[in-house]
Amino acid sequence: MITLKGKNIYLRALEPEDLEFIHAIENDESIWEISNTQTPYSKFLIKQYLEHAHKDIFEVKQLRLVISNYENIALGMIDLFDFDFKNSRAGVGILVKESNDRKRGYGREALKLLIDYSFTHLGLHQLYCNISEENEVSVKLFVNHGFKKIGLKKDWNYVNGSYKNEYLFQLINN
Repeated sequence: MITLKGKNIYLRALEPEDLEFIHAIENDESIWEISNTQTPYSKFLIKQYLEHAHKDIFEVKQLRLVISNYENIALGMIDLFDFDFKNSRAGVGILVKESNDRKRGYGREALKLLIDYSFTHLGLHQLYCNISEENEVSVKLFVNHGFKKIGLKKDWNYVNGSYKNEYLFQLINN
């Protein structure tokens, strides 16, 4: 699909071969804070998830895509979640896995592709995201794509013994 292809990366559907990659991401405790994960995932559960990943966004209310370079190396994932057909909106989450792949524009390009796809092909009216107040890199990424900070949720997430604030950002398709 041309819509999901950029200059340096493309977004693709999950494949059975992504089992190890997803298992590593879902079990990386250093990023559990951003995914609200509390416990590890088994390969068995992830394999079951991959077997059902082909289902339509209208049925499962989410779409997870792999951010891949043109050598077909998985660099990260980008998600639409809490897809709400009635109100024409969805949440967005993004992760570029390896630190040496960050700050190379992959996340910026993936987010642009997903925004365009969401508004053009899915006909969404708005996208939103939740970002920890401390995550300056993500705040900058979403602001640079037109997302507006519309709220601050005080003491929203309990992480490592303390509460952290979380911003709510929104992008409306005009």
